[in-house]
Amino acid sequence: MRVLLPAGWPKPRGYANGLAARGELVFVAGTIGWNSQGVFETDDFVAQVKQTLQNTMAVLAEAGAGPEHIVRQTWYVTSKTEYLANLAGLGAVWKEVMGRNYPTMACVQVVALMEDRAKIEIETTAVVPSPAA
Repeated sequence: MRVLLPAGWPKPRGYANGLAARGELVFVAGTIGWNSQGVFETDDFVAQVKQTLQNTMAVLAEAGAGPEHIVRQTWYVTSKTEYLANLAGLGAVWKEVMGRNYPTMACVQVVALMEDRAKIEIETTAVVPSPAA
């Protein structure tokens, strides 16, 4: 994977402006912060983000992918205010689950998600390198 950073642009924090990669594409549907039985254990925003990232990693593992293979995420949050108020906690959870892998990202506030208790939904795209020929 190659990070794309145009000359003169400042290096972004917590995401990449662009990535170039080759291999098998893996698409993960919108994932939310409930457990493997489809039950929410908390309404805490940061805890739901952590569970959502763990759920995403569980799906990626089925394709032999890890956080280092993620090239894109779109985060849908129900509260921009709650997101911005929890940046330190989000950073800590990110490093715990994802390490220092920073894909391209977008984050948008939405009116609601399909599951009433969900505060975040994340869509993910990963690229698993093809085995050497």
